[in-house]
Amino acid sequence: MVFQKYDDLNASVQENVSAIRVVKAFVREEHENDKFRRAAEKLYALFVKAEGRLAFNNPVMMLVIYGCIIALSWFGAHFIVAGDLTTGNLTSLFSYVMSVLMSLMMLSMIFVMITMSAASGRRIAEVLEERADLSNPPQPEETVADGRIDFNHVSFSYKHGSGEETLHDIDLHIRSGETVGIIGGTGCGKSSLVNLVSRLYDVDSGSVCVGGKDVRDYDMEALRNQVAVVLQKNVLFSGTILDNLRWGKEDATEEECMQACRQACADEFIERFPDGYHTWIEQGGSNVSGGQKQRLCIARALLKKPKVLILDDSTSAVDTATDARIREAFAKCIPGTTKLIIAQRISSVQDADRILVLDNGAVSGFDTHENLLRDNPIYREIYEAQTRGGGDFDQPADEEKGGDR
Repeated sequence: MVFQKYDDLNASVQENVSAIRVVKAFVREEHENDKFRRAAEKLYALFVKAEGRLAFNNPVMMLVIYGCIIALSWFGAHFIVAGDLTTGNLTSLFSYVMSVLMSLMMLSMIFVMITMSAASGRRIAEVLEERADLSNPPQPEETVADGRIDFNHVSFSYKHGSGEETLHDIDLHIRSGETVGIIGGTGCGKSSLVNLVSRLYDVDSGSVCVGGKDVRDYDMEALRNQVAVVLQKNVLFSGTILDNLRWGKEDATEEECMQACRQACADEFIERFPDGYHTWIEQGGSNVSGGQKQRLCIARALLKKPKVLILDDSTSAVDTATDARIREAFAKCIPGTTKLIIAQRISSVQDADRILVLDNGAVSGFDTHENLLRDNPIYREIYEAQTRGGGDFDQPADEEKGGDR
């Protein structure tokens, strides 16, 4: 129980530290202080209760020991007077009884320590006995032939057997080197779909194949080395820009890093830094903007030279002009890489070879921009909502008017 309250206290502290800006922005410091105080008071009460019980242990044992000594002295005196016991025998008896009582006292302390250790041991055992849901097959494939991706009647749910499917009967076949845009409403399963490609999860039914082979037949490290993922919420680590870029390829030269940054349009802001590619990135990338962070993460993924590149809404913080240049660089520099681009903006995917429209975990359409605009009501609704609403906020006015026409 004490450890559970410790968890509550630590969770409160961690949550407040990671979201300190939100707490301040909504003026919730007093509320969060009260929440922390309540958690601390509960932990305090449990500790006082536990320590109170422990505090009685030593006095009780000493009372028993000295009670035994008094009783032994009283009875021993009677036996000595009666001539049934000698003084030497009584002294030896004192010694033996004290040894036994001290051992019992130590044993009581051991029981307390065992109780505390058992609670800690159970928590350690939970971690040690945890087994990964995903594992390599007995004889895994080590080589990914190409970037061809096949979803063969795939159904998937995060909680297997719950009956609540996130994806239902997805049947798609993507050619190697093809650029596929993925669009749809919030919660329709876009991220879940691409997570299956790098086998972050296993399907409930059907199969996902990369390079013509089921992802469950690959060594997971070999598969993920050939599938680069750039998330919307990107992570940079403490170190220089080069250190962060080399997460994609550990032995990459500076020239290779610069080339990847040019493809991701990151070179334009890196070169403005006084230290260039040796600029220090603070923890979490706090000294670079959201758009800069996204472009660095794209460059890091490109250094892997993957067979499949997944961009999970990873240009959301980038203006449309830079987004277009990044997509143009992809077409020229990595034509053999299969590119899956999740986006909320039509402009980010309309030039893709094909566009996948998801609706409630099912395929609503999979075709070119022009065909979907003509035949798919969901895609047409999204397109009209974005263009008639004034287009992307960072598009020039003349482009917006041209889009309306």
